[in-house]
Parts: sequence; C-alpha cells; structure tokens
Amino acid sequence: MRNIIFSIMGIVILMMTGCNKYLDKLPDDQLREDEVFTRYEKVNQLVTDVYNKAKNVNQPISWFYHFSSAAITDEAEGSTVEGNITNRYNTGDWNINELPGDNGQFWNSMYDGIRRTNVILEGIKKYNTPDDILEPGSLPMRVGEIYFLRAYFHLMAVRIYGEVPYIDHVITATENMNFERESVHMVIEKIVADATLAYNAVPEKWEGQNFGRIDKGACLGLIAEARWLAATPLWNGAGEKGYTGSRKFESEYASSNTQRWVKAKEAAKAVLDFTVAGGKRYSLYQKYSNTDFGDSGGQNTSNSTVYTRLWQMFYDMEAFKNEYVLFFTRYKGEGWFGDVYPPSRGGGARQMPVQEQVDEYEYISPNGFGYPVYSEQAKQDGYDDGSPYTSVKRDPRFYRDIIFHGATFRGGNNNPSQTNVASGADQIGANNATRTGYYLRKFLQEAWNKNGSVTISAPPVWRLPDFIYIYAEAVNEIDGPTQEIYNLINQVRSRSFMAPMPLSTLSNKNLMREYIYRERRVEFFYENKRAFDSRLYLEPSSTVEKAKYQTFTAAGTTNSERSINYWKNNNSSYPKLQNMINGMRPIEDVNGKIQIGDKKYRMERFFVESRVFNTPTHYLFPILNSELQKSPTLGQNPGW
Repeated sequence: MRNIIFSIMGIVILMMTGCNKYLDKLPDDQLREDEVFTRYEKVNQLVTDVYNKAKNVNQPISWFYHFSSAAITDEAEGSTVEGNITNRYNTGDWNINELPGDNGQFWNSMYDGIRRTNVILEGIKKYNTPDDILEPGSLPMRVGEIYFLRAYFHLMAVRIYGEVPYIDHVITATENMNFERESVHMVIEKIVADATLAYNAVPEKWEGQNFGRIDKGACLGLIAEARWLAATPLWNGAGEKGYTGSRKFESEYASSNTQRWVKAKEAAKAVLDFTVAGGKRYSLYQKYSNTDFGDSGGQNTSNSTVYTRLWQMFYDMEAFKNEYVLFFTRYKGEGWFGDVYPPSRGGGARQMPVQEQVDEYEYISPNGFGYPVYSEQAKQDGYDDGSPYTSVKRDPRFYRDIIFHGATFRGGNNNPSQTNVASGADQIGANNATRTGYYLRKFLQEAWNKNGSVTISAPPVWRLPDFIYIYAEAVNEIDGPTQEIYNLINQVRSRSFMAPMPLSTLSNKNLMREYIYRERRVEFFYENKRAFDSRLYLEPSSTVEKAKYQTFTAAGTTNSERSINYWKNNNSSYPKLQNMINGMRPIEDVNGKIQIGDKKYRMERFFVESRVFNTPTHYLFPILNSELQKSPTLGQNPGW
C-alpha cells in the first residue's frame, strides 16, 4: 500500500515541477498541475484514462488476462498454457508473495485507480476547472463519473479483499502512512455515499457518442450490488454458516441482520423501477421469436437448439441499450475465439466447462415446469444420464453455452458438423483438447473466424437479471417466496424460452432460494460471478455440502468410481466445496443413444481432478507481503 501512497506523494511533487508520470499519456508530456486542471480537455482525458483503469479491474471474460475466473471455480477447467495461471490457484499455488495472472485487478491497480480519482477531484476543486465550451454542463457530469469510479474501485477491492481502507483524498507527504482497514459495512456506506453523489450529477441516460458512460442507472446498480454484497452470508451471518475465520471486525459479520437484506431489496427495486421519459429504463432483451435459430451467419447450424435471441443478446445494440446496466467496451478481439474453439476448428480449448456446471442446467418437464436433472422429478420424466443432452429437453441456455459430445457445431470450414470427443482432434485428452468432455460455446458468434476482425464487448459487468435476482433473493430472505418474485424470475427464464419454476417454490423458502442460486449460476455462467458467489454464500463451509462430500468419498474406492456411483446412488448435485471437478466421457455402446457416424455412444461420468480450497483462507485474497512490509498496520486476511 505504501508504494501507492508514495506514488501519490510523487504526483503532488512532480506535478508542481512539471514532470508527471501520471499525466505523461497526454499529448504534451511536460505539463504543470495548473496547466492540466485549468483546461477542460485535459481533465476530460484524465477521466477517460480512469475509465480504462476501471475496465481492467473487472474484465469478465479475461479476469486473469489470459483466463476468466470461471476456471478457478466449479464452472470450468483451464488449460496449462500461458503460465498455467488458473491451475496454480486450483492447486493452492498462490500466496502472500505472488498472485498469478495480474491483469490490473489486484490491490496495486485498484488503489492506483482510486488515487487517480482523488487527484482529479481535488485538482478540479483547487483550480476551478472551466466547463466545456462546446458542451456546457459536461464538467459536473465528469465529476459525477469520477465519484462513481472511486466507489466502483472500492467495491471491487471489497469483493476480493474484504476489509479495506476507503481512500477519499489525495495523500500528502505529511500524512501518517499507517493505514487501517475499515469494516466492510462502513466501506459499503461510503461506496453508497459516493454513488449517490454520482447519481445526482450524471444524466438519466446517454445517447450518441457518449453512450456507455456512467448514467443514473449505473449508479443505482452500484448501490444495489454493494448492498447485496453486504447482505450475503460472508458478511452477514457468517458465524451461523460455518465460517471460522477471525477478521478485524468479525463481530459485525457473525450474526445475520435482516435490515441488510431490506437495504438490498430497496436498492435493487430502485433499479427495476427506474424510469426515463415515463417508461422503464431497463428491459430484458426480447428480440427474435421461438422460431428463429439463425446464427451470426444466418444459418441454423445448431439443429434448432440455439435460439437467435440467445446468440444475439450479447452483441445486439438493442441489448446494450436496454438490458445492460454497466459495461465497458472492447474486452477482447478475434484471438479470443482461437483461445476457446475446439482443436478441430483451430482452437486451443483454453477453458472448458465441467460437469458440475452442466448439471445445473435444468430440463423442461412434460408438466410444463423446469426441474434440475438431479431431482426426483427427472427420474420420473425419463432423464437418462447415458444420454443427458437429449433424453430430456434441457434449458435452452445449455445448448447455447456448452459444446457436448454429439452437438451440432460449425466445423473448421464453417460447415455444420457434429462434435466428437471420442476420437479425432477434439478427443478428450488430445493435444489442446478438452479434459472434461466439453467445450465452451457461450459468446461465440459461430460464423465468425478467429482470424477475422472482431471486437467483443460482452459480457457486461451488470445487466438487468442481476437486479431481478438480488431483489428476489432479498424478498425471499425477508418474507419468504411471493408471487411477485416468482413472476420476475420466470420473466428471465421465459426470455430464454425456458419453462417456469414449479409452483412448489411459492410455498417453500428453501426451495425458492435453491432456484435463485441456480438461476444466477446458469444465467451468469462465464460472466465472472461464480468465483465470488461461491465465497459470498460460504458454500465450502456448508454442512450440507460437507455431508455430500462424505457421501461422495464413500461411494467407491477410486474417484472415478465415486463420480459415477455418487450420481447413480444419490442423484444429487456434486458437493460445492470447490475441491474437485468432474467430466463426462463417451463410451462406445451398441445400445447407446448418441450416434456419430456409424458408432453409438452412451455417456459416463468421470473424475477430472482434485483441487485445493481451504477455509477460511481462500474466501479472501491475500494482500501481498510487499504491501504489508510498507504498511504493516493493514494486517493480513485470515489464514494467510
């Protein structure tokens, strides 16, 4: 932390002498402080630079630069390329001296972003920066954006470090450098205060060339996300959920406080009800009908399993304008397609879905409702684990997100082909091929090539379903299930052509909670949520999940036996302890129901790998030792 503070002090000194590294990205690299802050265009450029910093601290599909955070969870497995980044986390190879995969998302970069926001705010005030001559009123809006971004950096810091200091001013040479952590709930209040200042300064909605800047809806979204984080078990009732760590303000988190859920509910409802020009600001993307299956090339190459709406919701400008609450543009280019494509299409299968994630996609029952494939209802409806993808109709989001054995997918020549993980280039364990039996499909525009000219701005940081789920979860935690939240969740499901939740969720608080959690996991697969949700919900400390693991270990003498028998004997989801992943492999069988060429297959579960997730250590990231040596009063997170 101290090196950040010293850099802030350096800025003060260097700005006065006219040689400032922070400002040297401007066209003029020899500018005094007064020359910068007395010119609107220079301040505007500084604000743009902070936007870029904010993008770097939370890039959903590339949180580890080369990898998404999905591969350190029970969503995906990462390959060993690019320094084996995610597998190092999964084997416990991260510590107080090194955090692999630094993409600007860790302590130094976040506090550098915070430093920049404070320099801008104080510089504008000190020099009374003039407004934009061409667009009067722009400067107050830039100030509002900076308040938002300062709050956003702090929220990202809380998400991975927990208790952090809230820095709201430029550090001077005479200031005491012994910084102290603050209670998460105190930090959340300061985030809300900054977001409220931002809300009062920015417009309701941006259009034209300013589209994508921070608006009032994004400010409401930031408040809701902060309130929700503060209401989740890691920070609200941790002692009641099996948490054993001792954080600085542990007494504030040990017992649950319903008022935290009340605040989350109110904040999320503010997003849902936010109106502009007499109409709701946000709406779910509903373009295309249930008869549209064309991909980005206008062809139905998915055998009518993937709806056009589900392809386009991450690329159509209509979705950006109406459903997205916060996004930063241009995350990745066409090279990302090469990272994740199957080898048969010239790809490297950098990250591949795992069975734990696949099992969370429900199926549509003949009775018109959706159920998990590990439910008793699934047995009655004929779900066959030997043919798990077609014995029942799965949630349409599954067919969009996952490439599985037998799936229709464009081949290397852009013609329809059937995926085969039993033989050939895409075979499990082949060079650069899947280790789990699956390939990633989400976000792929199938007519595009990895050597084309593509810019990926998906997924957004937050979109409307985030706040539907926060509101529904809060209502359920406060009062139990209601018709209102049942209808809201089913609106998201219906948008994806998925059947509604069973009516039993209306009278069962625990069942409704399970459905909300599963909805978050399916809707936000590979969108940088699961790594944090599993921690916020304290799943690895759950007595229920620990009991599942005991059942798993007793189900055989080898892990692959356990993988098969646990499912067969219990028909339950795998334990959510983040300590293993499983896959599905094809077995040649004359009675198999999956046919590729002249061969028939049945699917069989298998164990992929054990992982390391130690509680309470891995709930929070460590502050690097290099930072603690400079500011030891910060203290370290539990277990590190």
